[in-house]
Amino acid sequence: MSEAHDSRSGDRHTGVTRRGLLGGAVTAAAIAAAGGGPAAAASTEHPHGFGCGPHGQGLVRGQGLVHGQEQASGQVPRLWREFTHQPLTHPQIPYVGRAGCRAGAARFPHHPRVLDVRAFGARADGTTDSAPAINRAIAAAGRAGGGTVTIPPGTFRIDDVIRVGHSNVVLRGAGSDRTTLYATRSLTELIGVYGSRYGGDKSSWSWAGGLVWLAPEARWNSLVAAIRARAWPFEGWTGNRRDEWRTLTRVAPARQGSWTVTVADPARLRPGALVLLRLADDPAHTLLEHMAGGGPGPEAYQWDDKTKLTSYVPYEWPVRIARVHGRRVTLERPLPLDVRPEWDPQLITHVAELTGSGVEGLAVEAVVTPQQPHLLDKGYNGVVLQCAYDCWADDVTVRHVDNGFGLVAASACTLRRTRVAGRGSHHPYFCREGSHDNLVEDFTVEERTVPGRPDTQLHGINVEGLSSYNVWSRGDMRMGTFDSHRGMPFANVRTDITVNNDGRHGGDASAGPLFGARFTHWNIRVVNGRAGLVKIDGLAPYSATVGIDQVTEFDQIDVPDFTGDLHTRLELYGAPQAVRPRNLHEAQRGLSFTYMNRWE
Repeated sequence: MSEAHDSRSGDRHTGVTRRGLLGGAVTAAAIAAAGGGPAAAASTEHPHGFGCGPHGQGLVRGQGLVHGQEQASGQVPRLWREFTHQPLTHPQIPYVGRAGCRAGAARFPHHPRVLDVRAFGARADGTTDSAPAINRAIAAAGRAGGGTVTIPPGTFRIDDVIRVGHSNVVLRGAGSDRTTLYATRSLTELIGVYGSRYGGDKSSWSWAGGLVWLAPEARWNSLVAAIRARAWPFEGWTGNRRDEWRTLTRVAPARQGSWTVTVADPARLRPGALVLLRLADDPAHTLLEHMAGGGPGPEAYQWDDKTKLTSYVPYEWPVRIARVHGRRVTLERPLPLDVRPEWDPQLITHVAELTGSGVEGLAVEAVVTPQQPHLLDKGYNGVVLQCAYDCWADDVTVRHVDNGFGLVAASACTLRRTRVAGRGSHHPYFCREGSHDNLVEDFTVEERTVPGRPDTQLHGINVEGLSSYNVWSRGDMRMGTFDSHRGMPFANVRTDITVNNDGRHGGDASAGPLFGARFTHWNIRVVNGRAGLVKIDGLAPYSATVGIDQVTEFDQIDVPDFTGDLHTRLELYGAPQAVRPRNLHEAQRGLSFTYMNRWE
């Protein structure tokens, strides 16, 4: 952010206890990721403790990462060197090394209990409606406390939504090229008209809902009931009403990047529990200013008339508790923002989350219908994770859909080896309504097979609604753009992506800025030379554009939302092939932290 803070100031402690080993120290992994030379011993400091050497031997004060030498095959940007000295508090680049399901784990959990959908009546003949049978199998796994629901090779017709509403349930096909769910009906037909809370004839199926829908059962039931009653259902973690939560404890002030917070009352906190950190804005909108990086530009911005943006606060960040020691609570991820008393910081409850569930190894193919005019989608949508945490989709293709993969109030989820194909879609990927710490990796947006109508619109990899610390990595986008859909998303990363940048961004004016602070585009190959929403050094405050192709402005030219110096950075412009590390997320995963917490 705009201010640098040193959590070591005023430290009066000389005795420490070895606690909370989160991995090795920040060491040779950073050098190797950057293509550097031989590793040197390195260390970093945990924001609430001392730094520890690479083998946990001794205490090190104030020592930064030792860098390797640049190789002839690539250049290490100054920004990366700076980042490794302050990985949790860098002013332009966010720390996203723990994004994704189980902090980005390479393997997803599998459950020994296996249920075959054929035993519940599903048939791979392409004509029998197998949705009831598949949903019966999923419900049986849920009642049993979890399980793997298998779908063998073949084409299974579905005339209803496939719903995963219980934790620890995995829907697994035989592979995206072998198992197909053939969807014949839209969400408008199945559930009803999902109108916009802002009136008019807009269809909210244009940015919500999936024909394979992972959401807690209670959340699903309340959402469907609201739609059928023609009432707008709030799509966040706390259900239809923002007052359906209770305070667990108040939280003392803390700095962005801290892993540990002090609470007023730890009695209802348990290790492993999922809680929400809730930050309310104040009348001066200092929370929104903080998300934008602070300083004269955000202070001068007119926030009050951005009614859609202000509806997204309070900011609610789901996180698991790693440890409770007295009033000191260690979190599984570092704080995304400062915690200040004027924002009434609390840890609160939420609707029961969906966790440990996933969909794997299948294709969702919608009956081929023409793409509707912009914002009138019928809801032939693919896979959506909503109010989900530590959930995933792996090896999944969606075809001929209005919208491909969605993350709605979803956090710490992974979409891996996913593909959007067929006649063309409105949102190939959307990430909205307060979704945080998600990872989308090894993804493909294929070129459309049917020319788009002039009254339709193509976005791309979308993020909006104060969503933060999400990552898009290793992508092949043959169409679309880097769609920041207003709503001031902040601290997101797009890295190691090839894009034919032919889409457009969206977003209502009342949703406010396109970008908040610490947005990073790193190693982006732009095959058609279009700058829009990829080269962001003139748009995003306190952000970074590193290693992208030479591009020019055409078709859509945006102006910054904030006045004055944006404090943005541009490095290795025109040389994406030269940047090291090539993948910012992978390099950050190579940074791990050993720390010793000190207790009062």
